[in-house]
Amino acid sequence: MIFPAALVAQKPAPPNILLIVSEDNGPELGCYGDPYAQTHHLDRLARQGVLFERAYVPYSVCSPSRACFLTGLYPHQNGQIGLATHKYAMYGELPNLFSILKGAGYRTGIMGKLHVNPESAFPFDFRHHRTSDTTFTGRNVFNVADKAAEFFNESDQPFVMSVNYSDAHFPLIKEQHGLPRNPLTGDDVKAMPWVGADSPRIREFAANYYNCLSRLDTGIGLLMKELDESGKADETLVIYIGDHGAQFSRGKTSVYEAGLKIPMIVRWPGHAKPGHRPTGLVSSIDILPTVLEACDIEQPTRLPGKPLQGLLAGGNDDHHEYIVAVTNGSAPVIYGQQFSIRDDRWRLVISPFERENLSANAYLIQKNAHFHAGSSPEEIAAAPDYVRESYATYLNPPRYELYDLDSDPYEWKNLAEDRRHVGQLNRLKKAFAKWQDETDDPHSDPVILKALDEEHIRMQSYDYRGDKNFRWEYLDLFDEWRKKRQ
Repeated sequence: MIFPAALVAQKPAPPNILLIVSEDNGPELGCYGDPYAQTHHLDRLARQGVLFERAYVPYSVCSPSRACFLTGLYPHQNGQIGLATHKYAMYGELPNLFSILKGAGYRTGIMGKLHVNPESAFPFDFRHHRTSDTTFTGRNVFNVADKAAEFFNESDQPFVMSVNYSDAHFPLIKEQHGLPRNPLTGDDVKAMPWVGADSPRIREFAANYYNCLSRLDTGIGLLMKELDESGKADETLVIYIGDHGAQFSRGKTSVYEAGLKIPMIVRWPGHAKPGHRPTGLVSSIDILPTVLEACDIEQPTRLPGKPLQGLLAGGNDDHHEYIVAVTNGSAPVIYGQQFSIRDDRWRLVISPFERENLSANAYLIQKNAHFHAGSSPEEIAAAPDYVRESYATYLNPPRYELYDLDSDPYEWKNLAEDRRHVGQLNRLKKAFAKWQDETDDPHSDPVILKALDEEHIRMQSYDYRGDKNFRWEYLDLFDEWRKKRQ
């Protein structure tokens, strides 16, 4: 029997994908309950879509974090274990958000930085990264919205676009291009509670952090307005995330909550339940599986993340039992190898070499302009005893740190030596070892881990950035080890 064309079920058109990424900010937004944030547009986006209360990244520095959500793979699985500017890279041209969707007929675009090597792995039909608009000193969110509108309106072909804002990366700029219109000062705010130390100087940095978030918010509002005016908002899956936490002590570069916890908001008309706020643990590695399922595209390889569709529709399951993260500081000069694993309540931090954490020291001595908001020795000395003790642990971490996030959400009291919690310590150690085995993590091999450590120490006294032919040895070491395992 031949059915009339009008009666034949039509396969839904694939959605457009708009991935919005901000820099160096955790969930210090109004919709997450922050008392100082002026983020009306993001608050509105959260009401229109789904806000994930507990979302995390696997690495709290931009290049590794971005490689993770673009490939759907952990750092050791894609190879990008440090900053692209320090020549860390993926193993090669791995499948990613842009290459997969371009292969499925999508237009691809990016605004702002990519910061993942090799850039040749990411095929863009449209790219905009201009000093006046999208760099750390530019931040013209008006121009960003205008250029995005050009891309939205260029064609009726489905698109995937990533818009990457420079706020709130250092320098924390108080006011730029007239934004924010009413900037905060240090008298208006307190430092984020996880910083612990306090002074007029830190509060001034905190105020400008919030000013950056306000400017970011205006930019996202302008971007959403252009999407609406393009007539494509109802057919667009919008995902907003921060790439990791803020660059204050115990935040960016760390494996603590403040470094790893991010804002994540998803708006998808007809698919994401407006106002829903699931509390299950989710990760940025879930983004690519979610997009592929939304677009009805088969995964090119087995990914460790899981689609978020059930949570978007109104569910509130646990999603991930554990969230795992890694850091080596992201550059030899701030090297410090650490891992962490958390569940619904507990976090375990593992420092295999038990030596000074150079990232923590960079904040302590305010090593360069990126670390100027770090808590100074004088500011730490003036803090309560539990804060001083925590900073000592941060600087010289023991093999294990254990935190009860229910009673101690800012991770002040290390319970690893408390016999009452030895069961939790051992359980998380076993869970971490299982995760390493399941994800073929080369760090689990003591020989590989020692070689990686030695390479980073050697690079502290070598001008690898000036060596045109430099390639990190770990890339081949990791890749060969993983291939033998597989």
